[in-house]
Amino acid sequence: MTAEQVLWEYDAVGQADLVRKGEISPSELVEAAIARLERVNPQINCVAEKTYEQARAAAKSVDRGAPLAGVPFAIKDLGIAQKGIATHSGSRAPVFVPDFDSVLTERYRAAGLIPIATTTSPEYGLRLMTESAAFGITRNPWNTGHTTGGSSGGSSSIVAAGVVAAAHASDGGGSIRVPSACTGLVGMKTSRGRVPLSPLVTESWYGFVVDHAVSRTVRDSATLLDLTHGPDPLAPYAARPPKGTFAAAAARDPVRLQLAVYRGSPLGLEISKETLAALDAAEALAREGGHSVEEVDLPGVDRAFMTDFAGSVCSSIAGLLRMERVRVGRDISGDVERASRVLARYGELLSAGETYAALERLHAASRRIITDTARFDAVLMPVIAHPPLAVGSMDPKGADEFIENMLDKLRLTWLLRFPQFFGQLLDKSLWFTHWPAIQNVTGQPSIALPVHVTSAGLPLGIQAAGRPGDEETLYSLAGQLEKISGWDKRRAPFHVPG
Repeated sequence: MTAEQVLWEYDAVGQADLVRKGEISPSELVEAAIARLERVNPQINCVAEKTYEQARAAAKSVDRGAPLAGVPFAIKDLGIAQKGIATHSGSRAPVFVPDFDSVLTERYRAAGLIPIATTTSPEYGLRLMTESAAFGITRNPWNTGHTTGGSSGGSSSIVAAGVVAAAHASDGGGSIRVPSACTGLVGMKTSRGRVPLSPLVTESWYGFVVDHAVSRTVRDSATLLDLTHGPDPLAPYAARPPKGTFAAAAARDPVRLQLAVYRGSPLGLEISKETLAALDAAEALAREGGHSVEEVDLPGVDRAFMTDFAGSVCSSIAGLLRMERVRVGRDISGDVERASRVLARYGELLSAGETYAALERLHAASRRIITDTARFDAVLMPVIAHPPLAVGSMDPKGADEFIENMLDKLRLTWLLRFPQFFGQLLDKSLWFTHWPAIQNVTGQPSIALPVHVTSAGLPLGIQAAGRPGDEETLYSLAGQLEKISGWDKRRAPFHVPG
């Protein structure tokens, strides 16, 4: 078997096992991953920065006793620091080159992982399609005319293309789960406080953002979380410690679980037949696993909830651009994309009191959601309302583009203070994905599961949301469904080795 075939056939845990046995070397894996990335990237455009020379040096010096020694990896170009590596955050604004590593970066390296590249993101992670003026369109290896989702679309693309088995990702409104659902991967959005974001930031988007990974297998996701979770002295809070290891949880079948399924749309928008078929597939797998499934509604999850979430994000972006102005030493509003500029200007219009009140309403809704679903071990629900979209599908066109231009050039952002205008913006921004922001607000863990392939041959995953701090039950359920379905053997028909 060639080194490239090892990348294609084995997950990260499997690759590390081959290194441990002496059947392949870290340098062979890294060189194969670099060669494959050079071959496939022109078609999928998933790379922000190549870190090949650092990777080659690391492969020669990696501790062979590390749990994932020599395994090629990739790190998202957003919200994480690698010393000496340019961070673009998907933007044309001046780059940030940190002189330090994030705690998570240190933990990846201690695990033996070898980053070969940073992966593309939409500007500041604001779109759920990975398309930007800075880097262009990132494409789906299952069909390059379609999106990988976002904002961790570059990470999902590089994994689905068989270059690396897993990659770093982050999630502030679905940005781990949406790309996973679009590219046939497993994506755990962890509990708030599970993985520290320090020292780059204390928290991001009022605590909505979490970091973890996208991967082909459940055991890789669980193993990576075992190696990276836990408090840091600079972190303001930490998730409840697990009872055992996440990998052990993923390896064992759960006892009979009480599951719920939520089929509604928080925004009252259309849900495709393919999405409902994916939800049916997940429910059927759960019943085959011996679990009960009950249909439920989610109290307090409605347009007002989503409006408060979106307003809070706009406030965060306004604050971010203020901080960037200080870092760069000048106003950068002319460097950022029109949509980012409009959202930031709207965020500036919101008073501190309005933002605080919105956050308090979201916290109140979170308490109700967590309380009312506490009797369930997990709640199944969609991630995306439609199969992976054609690239460019969410770009404003015609009248929408004209309106966005007017909002920007004539500084008419104040019109968004009228509910009917903001409601239209909300629907146009979130019509593809209505659900993931729920768990970013509540802080619950939620895992995207690749349960379905559409009639057009595109992946379409769903998610299972769990109790706060209980990733173990989700991993146990996911591991069982993976065994029943065999999805870990499914690969995109893209540059198949040999």
